[in-house]
Amino acid sequence: MSHTTYSSPPCFAHEIDDGWNGFEAVDPQTTIDVARWRKSERERLIAARLAVPADHRAAIARKVIDLLDDLLAEFCSPVISLYWPFRGELDFRDWMAALYKRGARVALPVVVAKGQPLVFREWHPGCRMERGVWNIPVPADDRRLTPEIVVSPVVGADRAGYRLGYGGGFYDRTLASMPDWVMTIGVGHPVAEVDTIFPQPHDIPMDWIVLGDRRWKKPG
Repeated sequence: MSHTTYSSPPCFAHEIDDGWNGFEAVDPQTTIDVARWRKSERERLIAARLAVPADHRAAIARKVIDLLDDLLAEFCSPVISLYWPFRGELDFRDWMAALYKRGARVALPVVVAKGQPLVFREWHPGCRMERGVWNIPVPADDRRLTPEIVVSPVVGADRAGYRLGYGGGFYDRTLASMPDWVMTIGVGHPVAEVDTIFPQPHDIPMDWIVLGDRRWKKPG
């Protein structure tokens, strides 16, 4: 009885990844190298933004809000997802309340399970909150909304619109499941800009990146 020897395993599943644009080939060593680089870069960028004084951080948030208001001008009473600030992220909580008073419906992202997209629960001033993942407050009542606009914090971002997050992949899974008409905006400190995050097949670019007083739209 003879045995056939193959130059590579007969199943090539380990050499492809399910990206937002379909299955794409990946180099396993490149994937490992990128993961290591991202971990190191993530730690560097978080440390850099935590070093920003509170008053300077507030000034950056105001500049970002001005640019966001400009992007939102075309919407009438939009459904918008924002976030509760964590580890030096820009604090938009006063703006959230102002948007609500202007007629917007505001939602916050909630992790429901590992490996699953986020859901968006409706938020309003004074609503009942509970602790979610990483002890980040989220609305306690599970009233879900489908946002027209998703504003996502970034740890890092590049000029192609790709964001570097915390590594859980929740926003990428969420963006992949959303309709094309949803506007996605990554926001953060000016220190968050990097030349590239070395995007992999599962990474999805944001429509807009806003870092301090700078903003850019994804190419294409």
